[in-house]
Amino acid sequence: MNRKALEILAGGRYLQEDVVADGEERDPELEAGVRKVLQLLGENPGRDGLLDTPKRVSRALHFLTSGYELSVSDVVSDALFEEHCEEMVIVKDVEFYSLCEHHILPFYGRAHIGYLPKERVIGLSKIARVVDVFARRLQVQERLTTQIASGLLDVLDAHGVAVVLEASHFCMIMRGVQKQNSKTVTSSMLGAFRDDSRSRAEFMELIR
Repeated sequence: MNRKALEILAGGRYLQEDVVADGEERDPELEAGVRKVLQLLGENPGRDGLLDTPKRVSRALHFLTSGYELSVSDVVSDALFEEHCEEMVIVKDVEFYSLCEHHILPFYGRAHIGYLPKERVIGLSKIARVVDVFARRLQVQERLTTQIASGLLDVLDAHGVAVVLEASHFCMIMRGVQKQNSKTVTSSMLGAFRDDSRSRAEFMELIR
């Protein structure tokens, strides 16, 4: 981007750091969009407090939507192990943070995930990474829940996978109905967890 364009986008002030990155890839087009939003809100993107805001917002959005660049197989890699285990495996209280696609406001909470192995298990930390693959996208909680469950079932070839998400949504807390203590709970039961009420009941009891 040339100097003249930078001066315009910075509200008339040239920023040398727009040319010399500090170790991270820049996205001038997204930064320009953020500057435009600031202007539409009645702000001056050239004032001291907002000079670096477009850069920070751009980087934050790229990080918070980095799941688009990943797949379940990418993060699981070689962390699948042959193991004769047919007992339920559960990882509880996996923190996640995502962005609601309707307002691009955060929602966050805990994921509880269980699976019934079929001759192989997955490294436990990879379950949390699978959650992030889908949470770091523009989302709705219902779709996020089913994507985590389906992704794990595909990579594990397990007898069944169960996922329950509990989340608070800033689109309900900060705006709209402004209900501070509301929580949304969603579930996805696949394979044996859908077909066998005893397995489903055992999972629900263990995550309480």
